[in-house]
Amino acid sequence: MNLKRHIIVALGYFIIAAFFGVVLRSFHSFEIPINYKFVVHGHSHIALMGWVYMGLTTLIYKLFLANKALEVKYRRIFWFTQLTLVGMLVTFPFQGYALFSIVFSTLFLLASYWFVWFFLKHIPTEYIHTNSYQCIKLALWYMVLSSIGPWCLGIIMNTLGAGSIWYRLSIYFYLHFQYNGWMVLALLGLFIYVIEGKGIKVPRKTFRLFFWMINLGILASFFLSTLWTKPSMFLYVLGGMGAVLQIGALAVLFVFSMKVMGALTKIFNPLQNKVLITIGVLLALKMFLQWVSAFPYFARLAASITDFTIGYLHLTFLGVVSMGLFLFLDYFGLLKLSVGAFVLFFIGFVLTEGLIFYKGIASWLGFGIFKGYYGSLALASLLVFVSLVTLLVRKGQGELE
Repeated sequence: MNLKRHIIVALGYFIIAAFFGVVLRSFHSFEIPINYKFVVHGHSHIALMGWVYMGLTTLIYKLFLANKALEVKYRRIFWFTQLTLVGMLVTFPFQGYALFSIVFSTLFLLASYWFVWFFLKHIPTEYIHTNSYQCIKLALWYMVLSSIGPWCLGIIMNTLGAGSIWYRLSIYFYLHFQYNGWMVLALLGLFIYVIEGKGIKVPRKTFRLFFWMINLGILASFFLSTLWTKPSMFLYVLGGMGAVLQIGALAVLFVFSMKVMGALTKIFNPLQNKVLITIGVLLALKMFLQWVSAFPYFARLAASITDFTIGYLHLTFLGVVSMGLFLFLDYFGLLKLSVGAFVLFFIGFVLTEGLIFYKGIASWLGFGIFKGYYGSLALASLLVFVSLVTLLVRKGQGELE
């Protein structure tokens, strides 16, 4: 089975999501006959489920499960997942949350459960006690946990309505455990897999400290997503402790990495090392912003100015998660990452993040945005789109060679 083609499919979804992003950012500059909210739904679902989910599960299958005996079973899961993704792609942008889009998104959840069951049932015994497996297993369980949010949405809409605080809390519950639990922890698990494969052992005490801190931090920091409801100070403290625990866990991993830096730099090629450093810096920035949001003033600021929330989510998705996927897909030979394509992607990412946070700061401090802001944001988003098309073209050429 050619898993490289599965990554072409995943990258194709990313390109579609990026195209939707360009359309959304052009909405203020041109008259476009679309329903803005419907396209937002299509953009987010295809980005998270088409690109990230497909990229991570393909890597997990390749590293832990790939063998001839499991190919038929995995192929069934793959194609059923594609059915759900294509269904969401052709329904969400045109009808938003409605009967058919809800059916396909529900089927996707069932497909993800199927993959988790498949992984846990068939994991070879030699991996069960590895540190990387412990991270990947928990990451998959966080993905399952996050799905409680979407399941609750239907009930809430039919009983309390979309205006209820529980509607928004369900969405934040899903996003928190997707981003912090499933995606980030899975990428950290892949990093540990790489160094384990090169004979670099993380000391038992070091890993246990990292593992408990990161997981307790993921659970507790969810309460940062509830602060817009103006809860008791206890939840501010609990959410802040969660953010500190996650920072501490990453500090533990960083200190260990510094001790084996000589060996680490030999594992990755020069471009991969630069990408890894970039991810590390962006992950530290993400964790810092998360910690800052535990303070009441900044919690209210983040809740009242949506640009800060959007900027933070894109920082995590484009900066940490997508670059992390580029790194590991390139390292394991499923994607050829060129310097040019990555630089173009990075420039587009930095420009879009800068412009989004600039608008948030303008709202915060009360000054107007510059003329041509929305056009500039659309052009910056176009750079991301072009970089992904470049990657796909190079990938397709590699398949033909």
